[in-house]
Amino acid sequence: MRVGRGARAAFLTLVAAATSCAPPDGAPSHRAGAGASLASVAAPTPAPARFGFGAAADPGRIARWDRDVGPDGVGLPPGQGTVAQGAVVYLARCAACHGVTGTEGPYDVLVGGEPWGEGDPPRRRTIGNYWPYATTLFDYITRAMPQNDPGSLTADETYAVIAWLLARNGLVPDDTVLDAVALTAVRMPARDRFVPDDRRGGPEVR
Repeated sequence: MRVGRGARAAFLTLVAAATSCAPPDGAPSHRAGAGASLASVAAPTPAPARFGFGAAADPGRIARWDRDVGPDGVGLPPGQGTVAQGAVVYLARCAACHGVTGTEGPYDVLVGGEPWGEGDPPRRRTIGNYWPYATTLFDYITRAMPQNDPGSLTADETYAVIAWLLARNGLVPDDTVLDAVALTAVRMPARDRFVPDDRRGGPEVR
């Protein structure tokens, strides 16, 4: 289709008018003159070589975490706690996550003696049916619990809450006074469900 000269001239006039319209008062302009103002925007500040996160580990902080306790009880500190004392500690520091009786959750269930993995639905792992060494309860609790303030329990509080947990699982009497010697003497039911890991560079367990 051919376009006459008059129509072409009218079209070019409309285009010229559209490109020359000034923006309304207060509206940003996108014409070349406004684009020149972008050069005045400051360049972003370069990132520092170091951000300075964290702080130096002072001796007190290191001592708070350096509490290794092995299966044989080596590393257990002085102190003691009773089942009754442990009930108080547990309700104050543990029940919010593990339930008032240690069986509700919402996080790990701590109490239950029936073999884990059996039943329908399969039973969950607890201290009573899965944990192989009572001594390493001290190691784990003092490092990781309570979750919102790990390492904050004293040795006496830790012995006491372990005494309560072991009593709830039927592993020690309710009048137990737990210390390093007594805790080392507790034999957990699930110990024989574990084997020594003597792998040497491969996946086999002999």
